[in-house]
Amino acid sequence: MAAPQLSLKGRALRYLSMREHSRLELGRKLARYAEEGDDVDALLDFLEKNNWLSQERFSESLIHRRSARFGNSRIMAELQSHGVRGDALQELKAGLADSETARACEVWQRKFGTVASDPAERNKQMRFLMQRGFSQGAVRAAMQGRDPDDD
Repeated sequence: MAAPQLSLKGRALRYLSMREHSRLELGRKLARYAEEGDDVDALLDFLEKNNWLSQERFSESLIHRRSARFGNSRIMAELQSHGVRGDALQELKAGLADSETARACEVWQRKFGTVASDPAERNKQMRFLMQRGFSQGAVRAAMQGRDPDDD
């Protein structure tokens, strides 16, 4: 027997029960299932009004998931692609800046663990961290192989 088809609101709640979504992302997912007469924007407004959909919670969730592996620029780019803009983005960026060097050191330690002995290995390590979105200052600090908490 086939499962009954979920309403647009039911689908939205199912998506939100799995993980936090941005308004833009959830709107894209729901638009696939919207039939004539369905108002996706009105549903998203309703979800935000009832605090089931929150850009702040989504941003915190994404930062929590990504911060152990990626640098500030990569996380900020992902937040922007999900529609997070303005003052909220600047506040998040300021919060991430405090821990970037420590996170870069942790990623470098997990991947390499030893200071590069030749220029080719040094370039490889730098490229790896830069591709992960870490700033040049954080990369330089991580490449020295010392814990930022020791200072």
